[in-house]
This record gives sequence, C-alpha cells and structure tokens, in this order.
Amino acid sequence: MATSPRSAIPLLTLAALLLSRCLLKMVKGNTIVPEDILSFCCNGLQGSTSPPCTQDTGEQQEEAAGAMGGHNPTEVQMSQLVLPCHSNQHGELSAGQLLKWIDTAACLSAERHAGCPCVTASMDDIYFEHTISVGQVVNIKAKVNRAFNSSMEVGIQVSYEDLCSGKHCSICKAYATFVAQGPLGTKVKLKPLTPQTEEEKIEHSIAAERRRMRLVHKDTLKDLLTRNTSNTEMETRDGSAVVPAEKTRVESVELVLPPHANHQGNTFGGQIMAWMENVATIAASRLCHAHPTLRAIEMFHFRGPSQVGDRLVLKAIVNNAFKNSMEVGVCTEAYDQEMSVSRRHINSAFMTFVVLDEEGRPRTLPMVVPQPGDGERRYREASARKKIRLDRKYVVSCKQTEVPLSVPWDQSNKVYLSYNNVSALKTLVAKANWVLAREKEKVQIYTLEEDKFLSFRIEMSVNISASQAFSLLSDLRRRHEWDSHYESAELVQQVDEDDAIYHVLSQALSSENKPQDFVILASRRKPCSRGDPYVVAFRSVTLPTHPASTNYTRGETLCSGFCVWPESEEMSKVAYYNQATPGYLNYVTTNVVGLSSNFCATFKACEKFLLKNKDDLIALLQDL
Repeated sequence: MATSPRSAIPLLTLAALLLSRCLLKMVKGNTIVPEDILSFCCNGLQGSTSPPCTQDTGEQQEEAAGAMGGHNPTEVQMSQLVLPCHSNQHGELSAGQLLKWIDTAACLSAERHAGCPCVTASMDDIYFEHTISVGQVVNIKAKVNRAFNSSMEVGIQVSYEDLCSGKHCSICKAYATFVAQGPLGTKVKLKPLTPQTEEEKIEHSIAAERRRMRLVHKDTLKDLLTRNTSNTEMETRDGSAVVPAEKTRVESVELVLPPHANHQGNTFGGQIMAWMENVATIAASRLCHAHPTLRAIEMFHFRGPSQVGDRLVLKAIVNNAFKNSMEVGVCTEAYDQEMSVSRRHINSAFMTFVVLDEEGRPRTLPMVVPQPGDGERRYREASARKKIRLDRKYVVSCKQTEVPLSVPWDQSNKVYLSYNNVSALKTLVAKANWVLAREKEKVQIYTLEEDKFLSFRIEMSVNISASQAFSLLSDLRRRHEWDSHYESAELVQQVDEDDAIYHVLSQALSSENKPQDFVILASRRKPCSRGDPYVVAFRSVTLPTHPASTNYTRGETLCSGFCVWPESEEMSKVAYYNQATPGYLNYVTTNVVGLSSNFCATFKACEKFLLKNKDDLIALLQDL
C-alpha cells in the first residue's frame, strides 16, 4: 500500500531519530562500522523500532532507571521546540498550546503509575511567570506526587531553554488531578506510591493538604460572598474608558475530531483548555483593543467527559476589569448532535489577563459595566475571587522565608492559612539532614541547620495509642499541665473541626522583662493513609480582637507542632518540631549542647501527662 507524503513525515522523523541513537551508541563504544549502519538503515524498521542491542537485562534496567532520574518511576520529561505554528501574534508560545503539552505530559505520568487510561479531573492555579519565544525549547517534567484511592496528584514543572545562550528559566509550576479508569469507565484502585528523595517525600506529604484545599475551594468563595452581600460598588478611575461587559462576549463552537481525543475517545483535557484560552483571549481583546497576555488560570474541575463527534460550545466574557488586570470567565458545554436541546456542562474556568506596554509593564485597563442580574453577580464574584487568589498565592505559594511570622487571619483565607500551617510542618518533618545532637532518658534531640533557621526535634516512644496522644496534644488549653512555659491558653475561636485559634500566655520573660503572649492557629490532621502520622501544627496569626498589649511582649512562632506515629496498638512515637525564631535561639542552643535539661524534662513531663490521662480519655470516648 502506498504511503502518503503526510504519513511519511513521521516515519522519516522516526528513522532519523533511530539512526542518530544508533550512531551515538556506536560512537560511545568506539565502533563505527559502515556495514552496520547500512544494515540498520535498510532493516532496522522492519521488525523493531530500536536498533539491535547487546546489553544484558540488568544494564537495560539500569539505563532505563537513569533515563527516568533514578527516583520516581512515574517521571515523564517532554521537550518541545517552539515553532511559528505554536505562536501567537507576538511571536510567543500561545498559552493554549502550552496547556496541551502540560496536560499530555501529566497524563502520561499518571498512566505510567496507574497502568491504565487516565482522565484529567482538575487543575490547580497556574501562574505564568514568563513568556516563551519562537526558537526556544519548552522543558516539561511531570511525575505523580501521591496516589489516593482512584485519583492521583501529578506535579508539573515547566521551564524554557534558550538554545543560543544556554539560559534556563522557570515558567510555571502546576498540580493536576487524574482519575484512573477501567473498562466502561469504572474506577480503578491505585497502588500506593513510595517517595524516595527528600523532595518527593515533601510533595507526597503535602499532596494530602492540597487535596483537602481543593475539596473546600467552592465553599471558600460562597462564604466570602455571603459575608459581603452589599450592592455592587463600581470602581472609579480618572480618564478610563467604560466598556459594557456584553461587548466582550464571545461564543464559539468546536467539533471534536479523532486528533482531539485520547485512546479512549474522550477529548483531551489540554485540548479543551486550549480552546477555552482561545475564546478568553478574544474576549479580553475586545475590552482593551490590544493583544492581552495570560497571567493566571484559577483552579478548575472537569465535570464530565466529551467524546469524538461532540460539539463543544465555548462562551467567554470579561467579568471584571481591575486597574491592571481583568478576569475572563469561560464556560464549556457539549452536545452530541446538531438538533440536541440539552447540553452537558463540561467545565468553567477563570483566567486573568494583562496588557503589557513596550517596556513590559501592565497598562491601565478600561472599566467594565456589568449587565444587571447575572452580570452583577459575576462582577462581585470576580472581586471575591481576586481576593481569594491573592490570599492563596500569598500564603500558599510563597516560600516560608518570604511569609511574615504572623499573617492576619480571616474567614476568606482560613483554608490557606490552615494549609500553610500543616504543610510547613510536614515540610520540616520530611527534611533529610536531621542530626542527633543529644540523648537523655530515652528522649532524643535532633537539630537541622538550614538557611537562616535552626530547627530542632524532640522525640520519644510513649506507651499510648497514637489516636489518644493526638487527642490530648491537640488541645492547647491543657498544655500548661505539662509545659512549664505555658501559663494558660484561651480558646478564642473554634474555626472548624480541625482548626482552632488560641490566645496563649507564657511565663517566660522577654528581653523587655515582660511575660509573653501568643495568638496561635492550631491545625490538626488525622492520617490520610497508612504510614501517615497524626499532625498537630502551630503558627502565629493576628486577630483584630486580640491586638498586642503593653502588659505583654507579643511572641511569634513560625512553624512548630507534633507528629505522632503508631508503632503498635498501644505504643507511639511522639515527636515535637520547632523552627526557632531569633528570640528563641539562645534557649534552644543551650539545651542542644547540654547546658540545660529543660527540653528533656519538659518532654518527660509530657509523657507523664499522656500516661496519666489516657485512661480518662478512653472512658470519655466510651461514654460518647
């Protein structure tokens, strides 16, 4: 059968690639035999897509492990040269094309772990830090961070490489959730993933927190809108044009063809995202009459699949325009035939655009006038989402050293402060460079010196179940019973079942010779899966109802808390972690080097407290 020119191109590319690899192996082995090259060129593609190989099985596995980084077997790497067909009017890689590549790499990683087809369930916030020009290379690395029951989180890192200068630069970091599917769309129970490196252990541990944050994402927006029910307040800007939101509305239809679908016949999530980015860009352009740049995509979920033959209707409109950025809302619906009345909601997304001047600075945008009713609702929700987005980026995305010790707490950022609180402790726990500094009476003290911080860990085994220790250590109101540094702890607010805010008075004197007080957020977590510890994390926050007092020196804690691992049904390993702040360093180092035994004495008192109260706790639980 004749091969069409179009289908011959991939074959020629494959042949060239295989020939290059064959030549490279021959050069490495210092053997270049013309007859071997000719034989491979003529016969290499007939029975196999790889050249003859004389390596034994062990060498092959070693080479394969090296190709995947030697750590996470799910890791997938993709490198794409940006060509003119991938670019927009600026000669830069279109965000839609980048989203397709991201989704493809992430899906391949998920399927490598699941061993079966996977579909995109959701994508977390994506912030694009730089643009990529034609001629540069996009490098994408994707690997599974953690597998839950039938879903898994895939972490994606995107960077670009300038082939002329050799420069590398980060573009974005993303987290996607994929669901494994068996025959007829049935769910597949996934095998657990065992992290190996320190980085993988951190991502594996924090993945459970990100999953928790995704589940309450919608509730956060509803809570904020409920507490801010005032009428829409239009922003005023001198000299700014005013554009009715309806003038930015875009509607487009796409027919799902086989090239748009995966091996199951479902439309690629990345393809849908690319189409959504296209209509969103048109809507943004109609507001500013310029070519906008996509800066961020908010967390979104796929509500259902679409298949080959479906028609996808994509609708976009500018919801709100702030001074230097605008939010565009996009909705995707599907129907399976032209006369179909009912449409299936596939997903909705919210994208943030800016318009850059010649020097790369954001321009001032025209104002948007929303339509009464739904338009005003979208306008208010866009303002609420911007606040939540800033909270999430500020609290969640920043490095620990860039976040102030005491972050203001309110209802809109409670989810992200809780996430930051627990993830900071889990990150500290997963560090690999802990050093045993001292051991006394079965109490072990470890230290970790990193960047600007000295952290310590105190641990011992206690004859108590992990769940009992977790319950007793979670309530700061009982801390004074075993910790002489605590005078009292008042429960200020029970945020929810897992989070509470306390006002703590300490007996320790500050450098001003005053007693100290703290406002502390306590976040507790039960194990997400087997092998996870019980976690109680502490960090300082600020509350308007509890400002600093002249009678006390307001103290702060950046990251501290307990982790409890079950060793048996009646035995647990209890560990306390603390990332010491400057005012606490002298006390820490004095204990670490053995000039004081306060740490050991306090932890032994903690053990006595746990043993004394575990029976009362059992009786209380039985009464309930």
